[in-house]
Amino acid sequence: MTERLITSLTNDTIKAVRALHMRKEREATGRFLAEGLKFIGEALDQGRAPVMLLVGQDARPHPLLDRAKAETLKAGGQIIVVTHAILEKISRRDNPQTVLGVFEQVYTPLDAIQPDAKPCWVALEQVRDPGNLGTIIRTADSAGCGGVILIGDCVDPFSVEAVRATMGSVFAVTISKATREEFLAWRASWPGSVMGTRLDATHGYRDSPLRHPALIMMGNEQAGLTDELAAACDLNVKIPMRGRADSLNLAVATGVMVYAVTDAAYGSSL
Repeated sequence: MTERLITSLTNDTIKAVRALHMRKEREATGRFLAEGLKFIGEALDQGRAPVMLLVGQDARPHPLLDRAKAETLKAGGQIIVVTHAILEKISRRDNPQTVLGVFEQVYTPLDAIQPDAKPCWVALEQVRDPGNLGTIIRTADSAGCGGVILIGDCVDPFSVEAVRATMGSVFAVTISKATREEFLAWRASWPGSVMGTRLDATHGYRDSPLRHPALIMMGNEQAGLTDELAAACDLNVKIPMRGRADSLNLAVATGVMVYAVTDAAYGSSL
């Protein structure tokens, strides 16, 4: 049998999938939840088949759904047909997606990163907001960055909220994580410029010379980059605040920095 039907909310498989909303369960299983056929398609395009594909009974036929089912089975995964009520409980939405996927998490070790593969990389210190992190991953993908490195106690990039904000880029972008000590030891061999952002910096983000590959370091939403990591940068820069606001949202600020660096590397048609 290639598909099985589950109608009970108390089924052990359904309870295990619902538990993936909790970080401790994601860490224990190494799995995460992605919602929607678009996300599933992004994963398949990156060679990532779900270990479990949950399909609503009212899901409409679609070529991408057929592909998802075929690739799930080929990879040894399960296909489970579920009720609308189960989809609501799993997604925690009144109007849920009709296709959900459970995937294996993928982290790339720091020593496996090849800096010269891309002109720009992003490192985030203790980022707390899953929406910010997901948006930064999506922006890094859009701009042609190599990946995102999480330093210290960061929010989980595989939380449902963060994954939603990536719009599928979670499958395309290299994601690494490290302690502050591990990162600083690894950073010592970085071949290009390491650039931090600080409100007290004297140089503007477009005014400082840099060598590619550039590593952009961004700090916590409230506190910014710590003194220890700022000291590890070749240069610290600021984004000018010309209005009344004294700071930018972390994801927006990271986007400004990323495009400034990648435009310099790739060239800009704007």
